[in-house]
Amino acid sequence: MKAVAVSKFKDIPTVMDLPKPAVRPGTVLIKVAAAGINPFDWKMVDGIMDGAMPHQFPLIMGVDGAGTVDEVGEGVTRFKKGDKVYGQFIHAPIGEGSYAEYAIVPEKSGLTLAPSSLSAAEAAAVPTSGMTAQQMLDHLNLQEGDTLLVVGATGGVGSFTVQLAKLQGIHVIATVGDDAAAERMKKLGATVTINYKAAPLAQQVKAKYPGGVDGLIDVASDGAGFTANLDLVRPGGGALTTVFVADEAALKARSIHGGNFETKGSAASLDTLSLIIDRGELQVPVENKIRLEDVPEAIALSRQAKGKGKTVIII
Repeated sequence: MKAVAVSKFKDIPTVMDLPKPAVRPGTVLIKVAAAGINPFDWKMVDGIMDGAMPHQFPLIMGVDGAGTVDEVGEGVTRFKKGDKVYGQFIHAPIGEGSYAEYAIVPEKSGLTLAPSSLSAAEAAAVPTSGMTAQQMLDHLNLQEGDTLLVVGATGGVGSFTVQLAKLQGIHVIATVGDDAAAERMKKLGATVTINYKAAPLAQQVKAKYPGGVDGLIDVASDGAGFTANLDLVRPGGGALTTVFVADEAALKARSIHGGNFETKGSAASLDTLSLIIDRGELQVPVENKIRLEDVPEAIALSRQAKGKGKTVIII
């Protein structure tokens, strides 16, 4: 089968011809239809999980995926052949990922039946980004009418955050870089958009919300940027970053709760998202559809933070 993999840590991803995985007890073999790209995928190539989980090489990349169950292993009860599924394919050993024509996934991982209203490409865009947005909002515990500033709103996590917050009656302020992005964010539910290229973000937010916002979700800023953005949050508010750059002392000094946030994937979390999606209350933002052959270039763009919107690999 064809797969995008690396032969060692920090290697450049390439399309390889690799053996089709054999199903094991407690696992399902999935014929992958689509895989979602996330920055965490190349961070695993760089060894972010080295020492925490076993790895195997060639290491097939990819966490998010969607497809059809092709075969079930001994003891599997949750799925049967032919089921349409989606979720996070990550498990031990690292290296049996979703950037492949076939993938083997434990039944008890973050895998569940796919929303009936989505295509495979749309479903593959949901797991990590959708669960991250959902769980960050749960963690902030904002109330109806509260204000939430989303920095990095136009990406996958940001787009889900804007929509899910809107469903909770939260007043969403989304950062954008141009008029087209502003229009898209308004359609997704942002109450206000702020073009960070027009004037400094802090200046614009303070002019509109002099008392500070209730919550901050920042999926884009470096350490200095995140710390600076804390000044936009009222004392007692909450602030989260997915980039792991939070200064705990800076948060404490401002009486702000939150900090670095790590998603905990689960089938139950995905099932909640599926219900919202199938009710027609959540749009899935797929901006780019590429082939396996295009993945190395897409990963390079992601590393440089030059990727635009959610990218999905059609397999």
